[in-house]
Amino acid sequence: MDETARDTRSKILIAAASMIGEDPTARLSVRAVAARAGVSTGSLRHFFPTQRELIDTVVEGLQALDLPDDPMADLSREPAERLLGCLQLLLTSIGSGASARQNWTKLHDAYVAVPVGDDAAHTFLAMERLAVDRVERWLAVLDRDDLLRVGEPEEHARFLLTVVNGLALERALPSARARSPYEATSLRLAVAAVLKDASTSDAKLPQGLHGSPSTSRPPG
Repeated sequence: MDETARDTRSKILIAAASMIGEDPTARLSVRAVAARAGVSTGSLRHFFPTQRELIDTVVEGLQALDLPDDPMADLSREPAERLLGCLQLLLTSIGSGASARQNWTKLHDAYVAVPVGDDAAHTFLAMERLAVDRVERWLAVLDRDDLLRVGEPEEHARFLLTVVNGLALERALPSARARSPYEATSLRLAVAAVLKDASTSDAKLPQGLHGSPSTSRPPG
């Protein structure tokens, strides 16, 4: 591949990645990506004959990126606090109130309100895989120090994302601010569920929420 071809391919991938970064539900149509990249649709199809090949290549590139200011890289913090920071980072990207509602509305409009075709389903699964892979990478750092409870890393990652997704939905609902203290507690309980020693998290849990889920009782 000559330099001009590499430059064109890079423009296409950067354009597609930028579109996903701005809106994870964006449909990477040939026309939209080509226009964003400033190339012809013929050039795009030359490098990526199908939409699936384009999204897979973009996601593969995003998986290889390191996050700036990654909480997991802050070795001055306890492992539980590092993982907690990672989960909080995911929620921060979603926002709250109007921002969270906008995110959920886009997701609903793209994948719930209308029949989902094969290409759209493939895009959704690719983005889901990207999120799972990101959390698995965080957990892999902790697993090297034998800090994870028994279980497959992907199972732990999907559990944590289920908690994050539930909290993200709550952020879009009325009175989100009133629930913010419970959000922090829920994240700490999730961290405690996947780490062997989350004593630093337990120390900050409200009274009545210490210990394992099987022995904890809700307040009231």
